Amino acid sequence: MSTTPRSRVSARFAAITPSATLAVDAKAKALKAAGRPVIGFGAGEPDFPTPDNIVEAAVRAAREPAMHRYTPAAGLPALREAIAAKTLRDSGYEVDPLQVLVTNGGKQAVFQAFASILDPGDEALLPTPYWTTYPEVIKLAGGVTVPVFAGADQNYKVTVEQLEAARTEKTKLLLHCSPSNPTGAVYTPAEARAIGEWALEHGIWIITDEIYEHLLYEDAEPAHMVKLLPELANQTIVLNGVAKTYAMTGWRVGWMIAPTDIVKAATSFQSHLTSNVSNMAQRAALEAVTGPLDAVHSMREAFDRRRKTMISMLSQIDGLDVPTPKGAFYAYPSVEGILGREIRGKVPTTSAELADLILEEVEVAVVPGEAFGPSGFIRLSYALSDGDLVEGVGRIQELLAQAH
Repeated sequence: MSTTPRSRVSARFAAITPSATLAVDAKAKALKAAGRPVIGFGAGEPDFPTPDNIVEAAVRAAREPAMHRYTPAAGLPALREAIAAKTLRDSGYEVDPLQVLVTNGGKQAVFQAFASILDPGDEALLPTPYWTTYPEVIKLAGGVTVPVFAGADQNYKVTVEQLEAARTEKTKLLLHCSPSNPTGAVYTPAEARAIGEWALEHGIWIITDEIYEHLLYEDAEPAHMVKLLPELANQTIVLNGVAKTYAMTGWRVGWMIAPTDIVKAATSFQSHLTSNVSNMAQRAALEAVTGPLDAVHSMREAFDRRRKTMISMLSQIDGLDVPTPKGAFYAYPSVEGILGREIRGKVPTTSAELADLILEEVEVAVVPGEAFGPSGFIRLSYALSDGDLVEGVGRIQELLAQAH
């Protein structure tokens, strides 16, 4: 006679909320594969192929016997050195290669950054709307998420006054993401400096996610925390990677830059979890960060063109409040003016219900605000073809014009 286990899935894993953005993207792709004319705005990845020079670097690496073996858990020394050089080139401050830890995609860097400094009960200030993964990794690391909300009226950017109101004796860190996923908001250098000075004054760590650093539009300027305030270097972890800039989401190479004691601890953890990142992917990343930026500039121009088209079309919909995104590749309109109105016999009262209605009625997939914080918003990625963008937003325009 066998005895049934008391539980099958640990409480720690059972508490994880699945990624809403990946779920929306998967649903759209499944419907499309089934022959439905679905247009998906859920994907957080460029729709361009990885540049040829980067792909060829990986092919060459695959033919090298040395690349078939284990390599240092912290990353190939040449790549760590190149990331340090790239940081000086693009961000304007020096880091030692020993401060660089190469990770399996940006997500591993995100988890290890939080896990390396949070103890159980520590509070993490999380400007909201936020990327879906942040609160999950805070929870897994034993921390407590403290949302700090900034709506469309603030262009989705929190103020020092809001952060100070949320600060307690348990506050350990602040997450700073600019350009932002999901909103496309970009903090000015003055705004970023003010936040950095506040963190310095109160001894609060900053985890700054710079994965979209090259995707800036209009008058948006780079605002790297450690460049603005060098004295922050000892309490800042910088997250970055090749996924968004070089169209390499599937290659899974990211990194964290941190004080050496943090990198040492995170490297020890990574040595048990994954060991080294795929050597072929690391060689591809090495080519990406040391090679020409021509393809990056071309992609940015295409994103900017699509951004303008999307914002123009969304702004024509009665009931939407559409702040202009100045970075990344997302629009994040407020749909609060649509909720509670009847559309084709249905009355959506949340952005999740509205997203379901849009998918059901016009076969367009968007991500509801509930994935990133409060209801009342939808996220649309403009990392898709110009034709699909116009067709998809056009369908949404036609549907929401029927709201009454």
